Amino acid sequence: MSHTYTVMISAGEASGDLHAANLVKAMHKLAPDTRFTGMGSDQLREAGCELLVDCADIAVVGLWEVVKHYGKIKQALNQLIDALRQSPPDLLILVDYQEFNFRLAEKAKARGIKVLFYISPQVWAWRPHRVHTMAKKIDHMAVLFPFEEQFYENAGVPCTFVGHPLVDEVKPDRSAAECYARYQLNAEQPVVGLFPGSRKSEVARVLPILLESAKLIQQAKPDAQFILPLASTIALTDIQGLLAEYPSLQVRAIRDRSYNVMQVCNAIMTASGTATLEIALMGIPNTIVYKIAPLSYWILKRMVKIADIGLENIVAEKRIVQEFIQADAKPAAIAAEICRLLDDTQYRSTQIAELNKVRGKLGKEGGSANVAKLALDMIEGRV
Repeated sequence: MSHTYTVMISAGEASGDLHAANLVKAMHKLAPDTRFTGMGSDQLREAGCELLVDCADIAVVGLWEVVKHYGKIKQALNQLIDALRQSPPDLLILVDYQEFNFRLAEKAKARGIKVLFYISPQVWAWRPHRVHTMAKKIDHMAVLFPFEEQFYENAGVPCTFVGHPLVDEVKPDRSAAECYARYQLNAEQPVVGLFPGSRKSEVARVLPILLESAKLIQQAKPDAQFILPLASTIALTDIQGLLAEYPSLQVRAIRDRSYNVMQVCNAIMTASGTATLEIALMGIPNTIVYKIAPLSYWILKRMVKIADIGLENIVAEKRIVQEFIQADAKPAAIAAEICRLLDDTQYRSTQIAELNKVRGKLGKEGGSANVAKLALDMIEGRV
């Protein structure tokens, strides 16, 4: 007999929306009558979750950006807190978006609601001392990287390594030939991907750098083609003005699964974030570009305890992909790196081999199913 459970799920940006959606689908296979409400965007809605808040307008990065959007963020948090009070769920699942979700976790715990945090905050990278306060806010942590399990357990946080859901998710659903035709690309000419991120604030800072870099790439390679997949949280109108400033590039802005777009790219310039790991799993040579508000960077630079910020470099435990961050995000240097990835066969092959090693470190398939089982075990009292 199937039980009817209620689960609130909170995902604050496009990558979390994807993981949350796949978690909902996996839970529906185990407990079909489970009802989901919460915060997310298009993919979570399509998976069958009743959205109380659409995260598209509050997906920001950087301290200054959070301050500017504080009113909207606070309003979204209050809506979810009200929902917790009025209709307490059997379980609250928090997906990344740590500062917001920790506030929500505190309110849930105060009401005796079980809390599962999925896609753990990277406290091992910055402010590692915060791990000791997590046990007070959450009941269980589901982690994506093997080394995280020991880190949390050493601090007394109940933890399970579930494997990375991207191992399951990163698969095109169209053939390369179909995508070339659909995007009106010539398979005989180089294709460079522009992946500016999923938050409006980061797109506003990163995309101009990518477009300037693309202009220099075009000067070196007149036959280069450029393609930009739109995250679910970004509207075409958000970037049309910028694209119009570079008419000669003829950037194809595509609303399609990013994995379909990745497979036709010979090289990619990407914002730091989950996309770097997705590109690594696809085995596409790439470089990381990132820029945030100067004050945010100045503060975060003093807090971060690791050498690289790109997830593919963190998992590799060495720099396998070049990072162009803040003042180093210079179009000339970025363009030169992309041209090298396109032209230098040995350099390209070495990076692809390292990306394949990253894939091997992320575990086997079944990450979403593993965390769905963990969630159900928590609801039914087995964990």
